[in-house]
Amino acid sequence: MIRLEHEILFTPIPERIARLRELAYNLWWTWHPEAQELYRQIDPDLWELDYHNPVDFLRDVRQRKLDAAAADPAYLKRFDAVMKAFDSYMGAKKTWFSKHHPNAKDVQIAYFSAEFGLHESLPIYSGGLGILSGDHVKEASDMALPFVAVGFIYPQGYFRQRLDHSGWQFAEYNKINFADVPAIPALDPDGHEVVVEVELPGRTIYAKVYKFRVGRVELLLMDTDIHPNSPQDRELSARLYGGDQEMRISQELVLGIGGVRALRRLGFTPTVWHMNEGHSAFLVLELCRELVAQGVSFEDALQQIKTQCVFTTHTPVPAGNDAFPLPMIEKFFWNFWPQLGLTRDEFMQIALQEQQWGPTFAMTALALRGSDFHNGVSKLHGHVARGMWQWLYPGKSQDEVPIASITNGVHTATWLAPELRELYNAYLGKTWEDNLDDPKVWKKIYQIPDEVLWTTRQKLKSQLLAFARERIAAHHRHLHQHVPTDPLLEEGILTIGFARRFATYKRATLLFKDIERLKYLINRPGKPIQFIFAGKAHPKDDPGKHFIQDVYQLARQPGLAGRIVFLEEYDMAVGRAMTQGVDVWLNNPRRPYEASGTSGMKASLNGAPNCSILDGWWPEAYNGQNGWAIGEEREYSNQDEQDWNDAQSLYYLLEHEIANRFYDGRTDADVPTAWIQVCKESIASVAPAFSMRRMLADYVRELYMPAAGHGSAKG
Repeated sequence: MIRLEHEILFTPIPERIARLRELAYNLWWTWHPEAQELYRQIDPDLWELDYHNPVDFLRDVRQRKLDAAAADPAYLKRFDAVMKAFDSYMGAKKTWFSKHHPNAKDVQIAYFSAEFGLHESLPIYSGGLGILSGDHVKEASDMALPFVAVGFIYPQGYFRQRLDHSGWQFAEYNKINFADVPAIPALDPDGHEVVVEVELPGRTIYAKVYKFRVGRVELLLMDTDIHPNSPQDRELSARLYGGDQEMRISQELVLGIGGVRALRRLGFTPTVWHMNEGHSAFLVLELCRELVAQGVSFEDALQQIKTQCVFTTHTPVPAGNDAFPLPMIEKFFWNFWPQLGLTRDEFMQIALQEQQWGPTFAMTALALRGSDFHNGVSKLHGHVARGMWQWLYPGKSQDEVPIASITNGVHTATWLAPELRELYNAYLGKTWEDNLDDPKVWKKIYQIPDEVLWTTRQKLKSQLLAFARERIAAHHRHLHQHVPTDPLLEEGILTIGFARRFATYKRATLLFKDIERLKYLINRPGKPIQFIFAGKAHPKDDPGKHFIQDVYQLARQPGLAGRIVFLEEYDMAVGRAMTQGVDVWLNNPRRPYEASGTSGMKASLNGAPNCSILDGWWPEAYNGQNGWAIGEEREYSNQDEQDWNDAQSLYYLLEHEIANRFYDGRTDADVPTAWIQVCKESIASVAPAFSMRRMLADYVRELYMPAAGHGSAKG
């Protein structure tokens, strides 16, 4: 065993393939399956046991396995091809950003988020916000933006989901070993480790900064589980979204204020500050404090900072926006507002939100008042957000509220099945990945022969069914139960997927509104349907846990068992398998509470059409030929009426449109040509318009470069 610069003991690696270490420490491998294959091929069982984590893998793998790989000409050919692609990527001079902004020499974008979903082996994400942040960072790397990201490491990550015999969710926390992840202690220009200090009531908290390489981009994650913090403060960054409001405000202080200080220590001079949701909004106060310390008045400092700040809101309901009682703000900031030259009341007014249960200091209000560039994450959500925050802009109508909309997208390479990538390589042209947001490129999807796309899609479905059966068997083994031998998820059957955070507004149980009708649909002679569910509820969301329990128990009822399953521990691995393998993606939130949603975009990218409520992104995407719309494009005053009408619409679509199109009109080769047309239209219409490439190009044009102009001028 040898000790490396990262202080990790690795199994000795033959010099010929020694760069496997370097590759493991750049998360570029997370969106390049061919890079992951380099590790898997050495020891497939260990790769699964280490849950697709190359750092962990290189520590655990036996030397004889590495020696065998280094002596295998076929392996070395694949290894050389991957490393050549990696070097070409990292050393590229002609990039998207250099092409579109050749003179933007001084631009630097700092992106703050409370969570980052980069890969299942790094469980520091909970759901859509984190996955979007991870995709955002990966695409920033692909486009070579001058970009640095800031967040928390969360040594205990987000919880692992365990279901008991009744289907009740329990949270299991496993501490992340820093030796097992591609984390490198961040060093300042003088070679010293970076530990930032943030004042909390009666004490100072310390956060050590770690660096992760994500392609060309640096991701800086802070950890408070260090000496000399108290046991309570060491827990501060332990869990994502854990603890009470005092822990929450402490986390957000470290994220916003500590994050700015970390960037300063490391020599970054951002011209753009992007707050992804309100968790990091305290950064506005720290940037103002810096200027006030230089003799600038608070009012002038805020006006200057606003022009450089971007804020993205993701939450279409007031309860989802962090807001703290004023006595708590006073407890945490009594020593801060004098540094801004403000009185207590002046400080509170910065983000004061009057509510029925009393005034609060609202993080979204702080972010909006502390930035000039704001956006929601779909057109509908932008409209909803303008209504929610209209009170901040007296005299303006809802349409005049300055909150734009940039609809979310997904990182193509992360979510596209390798089998489909091969097809796209063959039919879309050699440069299709350089033009992900070009609709003309994606129209070539229609050149793929129906039987070729169908065969590929069926292969992906078979892989998903095998994956699901193994997950279910593992769940039974964990409960020390006999693994069922009854038929489970049959091949060749129309398979529909539903996987997301189990917040109640997402209505995971809508499908079960009429049990007898559902039993008829899934057992219909000649046209059966099966459903795969997955998802987590927040550890404190008991109504969401009851939804999980309901689905879990209903899936065991006679007439439903075997055709409806629930997969334990929803994470990125489950998300990939499901969005790549299902025939249809189901989404039925209560409109208009879905800000955007991205799982359906991933499914469409892989040729699985959506059957969705016209909420979030789907009203922009649905064209009548690329999937199905549940219900009407309207809001209801009565939720029971809304649920009933939407359920009836869903049953009708399943019985009369979706199942019929899937099973009817097949060729002699058993290919459903009408169905394949929907799949192709789904890909062609969704893949370019809802790619992270398109989304980030919009951010650069509409938000980043205008803000950077102000930042550069003042820099």
